[in-house]
Amino acid sequence: MHTDFDACVRAVQSKDSRFDGWFFTAVLTTRIYCRPSCPAMSPKAENMTFYPSAAAAQQAGFRACKRCRPDASPGSPQWNERADLVARAMRLIGDGVVDREGVPGLASRLGYSPRQVERQLLAELGAGPLALARAQRAQTARLLIETTAMPMSEVAFAAGFASIRTFNETVREVFALAPGELRARVAKGRPAATAGSIALRLPFRRPLTPDNLFGHLAATAVPGVEEWRDGAYRRTLRLPHGPGTVSLRPLPDHIACLLSLTDWRDLGQAISRCRRLLDLDADPLAVDALLSCDPLLAPLVAKAPGRRVPRVADGPEFAVRAVLGQQISTSAARTHAGRLVAAYGEPVADPGGGLTHLFPAPETLIEHAPASLAMPQTRKDTLAALLRALVSGELDLDVGSDWQHARALLAALPGFGPWTVETIAMRALGDPDAFLPTDLGVRYAARDLGLPTTPAALTRHAAAWQPWRAYATQYLWATGDHPINALPQDERTTMTLPADPSASHLVPATEGTAP
Repeated sequence: MHTDFDACVRAVQSKDSRFDGWFFTAVLTTRIYCRPSCPAMSPKAENMTFYPSAAAAQQAGFRACKRCRPDASPGSPQWNERADLVARAMRLIGDGVVDREGVPGLASRLGYSPRQVERQLLAELGAGPLALARAQRAQTARLLIETTAMPMSEVAFAAGFASIRTFNETVREVFALAPGELRARVAKGRPAATAGSIALRLPFRRPLTPDNLFGHLAATAVPGVEEWRDGAYRRTLRLPHGPGTVSLRPLPDHIACLLSLTDWRDLGQAISRCRRLLDLDADPLAVDALLSCDPLLAPLVAKAPGRRVPRVADGPEFAVRAVLGQQISTSAARTHAGRLVAAYGEPVADPGGGLTHLFPAPETLIEHAPASLAMPQTRKDTLAALLRALVSGELDLDVGSDWQHARALLAALPGFGPWTVETIAMRALGDPDAFLPTDLGVRYAARDLGLPTTPAALTRHAAAWQPWRAYATQYLWATGDHPINALPQDERTTMTLPADPSASHLVPATEGTAP
């Protein structure tokens, strides 16, 4: 969009927050870059130029606005909507791969040469992977500087900088202030984060309807790994440098996020995973505008606009839970998952609640789980095949995965039918066009709305909903009277409801329920 000068100027002049994250506005006279909705910006059109990323603006010599904080705007929805090389690269950079593995590691995960990745990112975003990762490190550094009392030397290395000198130069260049000056600007009396924890505000594009989003996560929570407590969804996180926990509370204009980490170096990745979990970088106006073109869906959209797709913090974990739920009730599936967690999960400390373990990694489960579970041999074989594919690296369900390749590999595994594959594609892979026409809950909703009810006919009708069929599924599911469609009422009780869309949707018996 940044190449459409007139459209960008109109967005800036109207201070339209819908375009925050889509492009960045740089002012030639002040050498400052802002988000389109910045309240402090009113330059003449001839003094504006536009960039597709904060990193590109920084590389061009512009510094971040101190008022609108463009580095903290919602991410571009493109990176979660698309499945091409650039989108996959951006998801991996957001997940911290460049900081941990360098550009060669990023390229290896994508299946391209470093030169090809660099060329494509430069062509579309005006910045290569190192510059994009540097911009992310700068944002992480600002968060630590402003919200913790950590010594600056610790902030530098926690944010991923290789030296104090590079840290100081980057902060000065990006924010036009020294690290100490940046901390001094924080309002007096604002409490610093306690050791190992940090409180953040996660922005999103409005509108956002939280009931099915948080209701789904809370109602399907695996004991010990997830819970609903005091109006917030909480869960454990497996991170590169140690376990963490997060509390996510829906508020009218942001998501309140409280992260407790073993190692501050995981902050950027933890934030990225939380945003992905709640689908916070979605563009609800674009989604709802297309779905509203269908006169049978339009009333559902008008009633509760801005529904998100509840996604996951860990793709392999979700795939294992999907297999555990095949052909049994959600309550039984949660029992199986809870037993696995208690037996093989890594213990975590959680003074604030009832989180006790990380969900066990595939490398741990493959040694013990299939044989120890009380379920049919065919499902044990399915789980064993999934674990082998995950441990070998043949199957990639992480943020940078190739959606269609992963679908093909899943479909080739024993016991994986279309319903299970599409459920994993929707929630673990993050494909916004994943669709479940065989799900009986979707078909019941379709019947009640006057839509076709057979899978083939419904798929033909749903072609008009592309590329947002995963969101259409959320609107269809939300027509049911089910706990996943409402925020929990008992805020002080760990949620153990045997609830899931598939519990009421009666998915095909050949596959079963989803976690």
